[in-house]
Amino acid sequence: MSKYKCKICGYIFDESNIEEGLNITPGTRFEDLPSSFKCPKCKMAKAMFEKI
Repeated sequence: MSKYKCKICGYIFDESNIEEGLNITPGTRFEDLPSSFKCPKCKMAKAMFEKI
């Protein structure tokens, strides 16, 4: 499982510990999220995340 960081606000998307309220099934890989996924903190596009 990997972690991805928003380049704008620093929000961390952790594949192994998906936050409640995001309506994402636990264990979902970042690559499998729809292209419409937005940062829950700053609303930037999925493309603004980098693997850490």
